[in-house]
Amino acid sequence: MTKGLIQPEGSWVALITPFGPKGEVDFDGFKALVDFQVANGTSLLLIMGSTGEPMALTLEERKAIIREMAAYCEGKIPVFFGVTLGSTELTIELARYAQDHGAAGVVVVPPPYINPPQEAVYEYLKAVCRSVEISVALYNNPSRVVVNIDPATIVRLADECPNLVADKEAQPNVGQLAYVMEGTKGRLRLLCCDSPAYSLILPTLALGGHGTANVTGNVVPREMAELSKPWRSWEDVQRCRKLYFELLPIMEAAYSAINPVAIKAMVRLMGLPAGHCRPPLPDVPPDLLRAMEELIDRFDLKGRYGLR
Repeated sequence: MTKGLIQPEGSWVALITPFGPKGEVDFDGFKALVDFQVANGTSLLLIMGSTGEPMALTLEERKAIIREMAAYCEGKIPVFFGVTLGSTELTIELARYAQDHGAAGVVVVPPPYINPPQEAVYEYLKAVCRSVEISVALYNNPSRVVVNIDPATIVRLADECPNLVADKEAQPNVGQLAYVMEGTKGRLRLLCCDSPAYSLILPTLALGGHGTANVTGNVVPREMAELSKPWRSWEDVQRCRKLYFELLPIMEAAYSAINPVAIKAMVRLMGLPAGHCRPPLPDVPPDLLRAMEELIDRFDLKGRYGLR
């Protein structure tokens, strides 16, 4: 079953979901964003992760996004889709739908709000993994869904599910990263979020991790691709540490409001398709928007990418 599975490495950008002027999904905009990422070194994409506002999308919209974007990304860049819904049965149904329509993989997080016990988390994730043959990645984000996927649970799943290929960590405990790396002997790809509040990028790569599953790459994909390379030499370490601090103000801006409010505003200011978040998510306040504009000008981000 493991033959041909996509193994995430480098910069895995969690793409925004662009909306049109009436709040509709902007598929032409989606395709333009994919092209922007492909042209600038991104390794693979995550669509309908938390950055993609999945809980604001109807099931039919989610299926339409899978159909349209899996087909568009084919031959250009591997794409994973977030498929978490409110129950095991519904999540499996959407995971199989993604598989049937050409997804490279799916990303699964414990369903929000219900706070299941750890054994139930294990059974849920195992059932989803075993329901498909494409790559599956875990997304551990306890600040959003309440429950942590304990490292022992991750190791257990990696041992039992051959198509479980990656663990994206978005929590502040570096010890968990070390446990997962040691427990899986590096078989499971370890990636981390780029939130400056957690500052996981350098520890993850230092432990032998494989890259980042990031938000900031929506606006600086080339730089995030460079930052997210696994370390294979001392020169890699020095380059990454220097680049991390250079990019820190941009990462801070990307997380200056609840995800994806800030990054979607930055994408819009860059002149790329974005639209606004669906309510109840708000727009960024005017003072923060001005600060983002100043940052984009200071780093000449539009100039770097030939945008206006």
